[in-house]
Amino acid sequence: MQTKPTLKQLEYQKWEFGLFVHFGLRTFYEGYVDFDERQMDPFKFNPTSLDCEQWIRTAKEAGMKYAVLTAKHHDGFSNWPSSFTDFSVAHSPWKNGKGDVVQEFTSACRKHGVKPGLYYSPYDGSANFYNQKDRKAYDDYFINQITELLANYGDIEILWFDAAGSENHEYDWKRIIDTVRSLQPNILIFNMADPDFRWVGNEDGIAPIPCWNEVNTVKSDRLWLPAECDVQMRENWFFSESDEHTVKSLEQLMGIYYYSVGRGANLLLNIGPNRHGLFPEKDQQRLLEFGGEIRRRFDNPVATIDRFEQQEGKWIYHTEQPHLLDHVVIQEDLRKGESVENFKINIISEKSRQPITIYQGRNIGNKAIIRVPAIEVRGVELEVTESVGEPIIEELAIYYVGDDGNY
Repeated sequence: MQTKPTLKQLEYQKWEFGLFVHFGLRTFYEGYVDFDERQMDPFKFNPTSLDCEQWIRTAKEAGMKYAVLTAKHHDGFSNWPSSFTDFSVAHSPWKNGKGDVVQEFTSACRKHGVKPGLYYSPYDGSANFYNQKDRKAYDDYFINQITELLANYGDIEILWFDAAGSENHEYDWKRIIDTVRSLQPNILIFNMADPDFRWVGNEDGIAPIPCWNEVNTVKSDRLWLPAECDVQMRENWFFSESDEHTVKSLEQLMGIYYYSVGRGANLLLNIGPNRHGLFPEKDQQRLLEFGGEIRRRFDNPVATIDRFEQQEGKWIYHTEQPHLLDHVVIQEDLRKGESVENFKINIISEKSRQPITIYQGRNIGNKAIIRVPAIEVRGVELEVTESVGEPIIEELAIYYVGDDGNY
């Protein structure tokens, strides 16, 4: 029996492209790395020009549907005025200790129609009771902070748990998750405890072939857990003065798009705001270029599914006037689970008018973007050669994208 997604998981998969924002006290300490032993002082946190709307307007213009902010990273600094620690924005000079990054971020998301998500590191390097034998004290702290985040900022779409640092720590996950689900019944949890979606397994933005939505878990049961590819715009997750030269090229970003969204996964692209609280200009412009190139390639199909005729496991398109083709984009209807296990793309050649297979693939899932060398065709055929049950194709489009030469 096929595993079926929840409606919320299906909604998440349709978002496809999101913004990751690494920002906090660590932004103000050049060269600081994960689990750094250097002590940090909240007095250093002072983003005098903080503009979360700049972040989210840019994301929206680039076509991103959701955004995830580091509410608390491994260092333990809280980007909101938490009542349970002195290591927070409330103990900084920013806005005389009255500021709240989480509030400004979530308000900007709602204003611009971007789904808000919050990253929370279960590991906390600032809590001296984290590794005590009596773990209840830290579980209480964990739950108290999560309650602040989920009770005071409206609907939060994603709670992004980063497992780094937690390898040898046991949390009272039942108590924690019960709290999360009671406060935000519709929230999506990433990666840990009771996940709704999973890490793809690398920070390169590359999903494997095949990238199934239904996966085996540690307990050997099958779960619907779509993959998310998280990747940085530049070398570091947080802002650094020394890595602007590593901002990814448009060509590399488009490659990542094909390897993530084009393989049925979501893409979460990170930009670290600078010490003024703004996106660095080069990162911002590259993100806008990226969104523009995605639209250039995929906003104007030559033909969509309404031009295809379905016949016994095949979807067939014919054209009287031959035309160039270099992309085929397929989306499977996943409401009843994932069906397609193998498929082929065949074309009807221009001169000989013969059917020729030009591509063989595995899963389709939420989206399969097939890029091929340009070829003149008189027809295109999607042939499902192996499936579980009757496959339902939701969208099917063909494109001639070409190359605008801007690389």
